[in-house]
Amino acid sequence: MALRLGAIVEALGGVLHGDPELSITGIAPLEVAQPAQLAFLSNPKYQQQLVHSQAGCVIVGPAQQDVALARGACIVADNPYLYFAKVTQLWKRQHATAQASGIHPSAVIDPLAVVDPSASIGPLCVVERGARIGAGTVLKSRVTVGEDCSVGAHCLLHAGVVIGADGFGFAPNAGAWEKIEQLGAVRIGDNVEIGANTCIDRGALLDTVIENGVKLDNLIQIGHNVHIGAHTAMAGCVGVAGSARIGAHCTVGGGAIVLGHLTLADHVNISAATVATRSISKPGHYTGMFPIDDNAQWEKNAASLKQLSSLRDRLKAVEKTLEQLQQSPDTP
Repeated sequence: MALRLGAIVEALGGVLHGDPELSITGIAPLEVAQPAQLAFLSNPKYQQQLVHSQAGCVIVGPAQQDVALARGACIVADNPYLYFAKVTQLWKRQHATAQASGIHPSAVIDPLAVVDPSASIGPLCVVERGARIGAGTVLKSRVTVGEDCSVGAHCLLHAGVVIGADGFGFAPNAGAWEKIEQLGAVRIGDNVEIGANTCIDRGALLDTVIENGVKLDNLIQIGHNVHIGAHTAMAGCVGVAGSARIGAHCTVGGGAIVLGHLTLADHVNISAATVATRSISKPGHYTGMFPIDDNAQWEKNAASLKQLSSLRDRLKAVEKTLEQLQQSPDTP
C-alpha cells in the first residue's frame, strides 16, 4: 500500500526536489503527517505548519518553494490544491477495490426503468418506473430515483439521496390545503456528484434541472423547478427554494439559503449562512450574515438595527436643515 514519490510525479507532473525512490505510504495534513506520508500547502497563512511538518514530502506552489526546500523534499506545482486532488485520485485508483457494475440483489428496479449495463446500483436502492440511469453512474446504498427522472453518465449519488420526491406545492382551500400534483421530473446531467441524504424535488410542471458537473454536498434541499447551472458547487445544508435559477460556476457556502424565484448570474459566490433575498445579476462574492458576538453585545446591536430606519430619517432631516442654513443669505 505505497507509491514511489517518483511515480507520483511521473503520473501527475510537477517538479520534484527530493529522492524519487522515497516510498509514500499515505497522504496526511501538514500538522500530523509522518516521514512516509505526503502533505500539501495551498494557503500561505499556514506556512508555519510547513516549517514544522514531519511529512516526507510536501506539495507546494512556487512561492513556497524556498521554505519547503529548507525543510526537506517537496513537489512544486502551480496549483498545489489541484495537485493534491489529483494525488488522491491516483491513490484511490492504485489502492481501492474497483467499483463493480451491476445491480445489487436487494435493489428494486422497475421493469420500465432503464439502467445502463455499466452503472452500479447499490444495496436497497429504488429506481422507479421510467427512470433512466446513465453509463458509469454509481448509486450508493438506499438511493431512490423517482419515476421518469434521469441521471446522466458518470454520476455519483451517495447513500440516502432522493431524486424526484414531490415538490412542496399546496393551494389554500377553506382553511385546509389542496395538493398540487407535481407533474414534472428531475433531469441530472453528466459527472454530477450528490452527497448523502440530499433531496432534489421533481418539478410541478416543468422539470427540475441539474446541469453537467454540479457538485452537491450532504443534506442539501433543492426545491421543485430549480435550475442549477454547470459546475456549480454547494456545501452542506444549503436550501434552494422552488423555481430559483442558479447560474454556472457558482458556489454556495454551507447553510446558505436561496429564496424562491430568484436568479443568480454565472460566477456568483454566496458565503456560508447567507440568505439570498434578491436576484444577483453581477458575478462576485456576496455575504449577508450577522457576525457572532457575546450575547449581550449581540442583543444591543440587534436592537440598534431595528432603529436604523428611523435614524436614517432623522439624519436626512438634519442634512436638509444644514443644507437650508448654508443656502440662507443670513448665514455667516
